[in-house]
Amino acid sequence: MITELPIVIQAPFGCLGIRVNNDMVCGIDFLTQRTKLRAPRTGFARQVVGELEHYFSDPEHQFSLPVQLAGTVFQQRVWRALQTIPSGTTCTYGELARRLDSSARAVGNACRANPVPVIVPCHRVVAASGIGGFSGSVKGRPVITKQWLLTHESAHCVQDVV
Repeated sequence: MITELPIVIQAPFGCLGIRVNNDMVCGIDFLTQRTKLRAPRTGFARQVVGELEHYFSDPEHQFSLPVQLAGTVFQQRVWRALQTIPSGTTCTYGELARRLDSSARAVGNACRANPVPVIVPCHRVVAASGIGGFSGSVKGRPVITKQWLLTHESAHCVQDVV
């Protein structure tokens, strides 16, 4: 059960809808600029907003927020692996798949299902031939958001080693 209405904050690339549950972040959604802002009402929700704002001003910020990652065992493995990719670097879907003894498609599907993007940095996983998709899209606003996040972090791509 969500303990607070979703928080909506302004981000550099649009609005973010943030859901918290029992002092854990359980969801982040990318919203349009026209979405009405909704201020946090609890101390924990204010902490979440503060950490996100800190990240938007300092891409090296390390999130310390507890997250509720509801997903399959495999998805959770991928999401834990995403959290080991440092700000300013990327890896390819194929490289992450090799680390997890899986397939690039399965890794991409787990990235798409990530309930807390930005905090769990699925944007740091790219295609071998370019930026790849984001939030289930290969063009449009989601990919523009991914590019903003990577540029913000001054990410340097690490190519697949064959």
